[in-house]
Amino acid sequence: MPSVNRLHMARVAAMGCGVAELSICGAIARRHDPDRFFCALFAPPPKREALFTLIAFNHELARAREVASNPLIALMRMTWWREVVEQAEEGRPARQHEVAGPLHAAIRAGLLDAPSLIAMAEAREMEADEEGMASTAALHAYLRGTAGGFAVAAGRLLEAPPALLPALQQAGLLYGLAGVLRAVPALAAQGRCLLPRDLIAPEEVIEAPGVASPVMRSLAAEAPPAPDLTALPRPARAAALPLVLARRDLRRLAVGRPVHRGVMDRLAVLLAAQLSMR
Repeated sequence: MPSVNRLHMARVAAMGCGVAELSICGAIARRHDPDRFFCALFAPPPKREALFTLIAFNHELARAREVASNPLIALMRMTWWREVVEQAEEGRPARQHEVAGPLHAAIRAGLLDAPSLIAMAEAREMEADEEGMASTAALHAYLRGTAGGFAVAAGRLLEAPPALLPALQQAGLLYGLAGVLRAVPALAAQGRCLLPRDLIAPEEVIEAPGVASPVMRSLAAEAPPAPDLTALPRPARAAALPLVLARRDLRRLAVGRPVHRGVMDRLAVLLAAQLSMR
């Protein structure tokens, strides 16, 4: 174990990712999405900054509903970000925003795929539906477009074979599912619930998040199967590394154990990055 820890520390040090050296998007990624930030450290250096930018963009989409006082304002924020992407694709000037500028540059450089980014923004619109998720199938569709869409965009950035993009999308769905289940109490505190309405009334979860425990265990235990990503080339492996965390989280959630991110989770990611995605 000490040798693995030394390898980890040496790798991070070699990447030059000290606090003072992170870009704005890198700092946003590390602060608000530490899982994906850590996985991004294993991307090829020329692609790493664009991956940080993708994480920061995804964070802006995710917080659109969180900071909005009502669903209409959330939709307006999501539309704003979709327009940021469209304007970059059309070659129009970048908007003045700490994430919009780097995002514009990454799109113009051909690193980030505009249609994938637009699809991510459109998938988030479901969050503005006050009726919530109608069913497990609806929840999975939402996750396939959001977290799954992120994984596809990351895969395209890292030049994953097109034939493996559906598997990456499935991996993203699983990571997103674990994230939704972990976030039940936090979302309830915001007056929100993404659990399927046909399994439990959102109002009940918002009032007392603990009542959702049986549903959470069931959703985790009956999650879709993990895809086979063993054929993913090493340079594209960072796009799939969140699946390592998803598997671990869903196993814990399926038996009602709390998820606390720790050193063993990071070591599991490290080993998958170094060895294989088995």
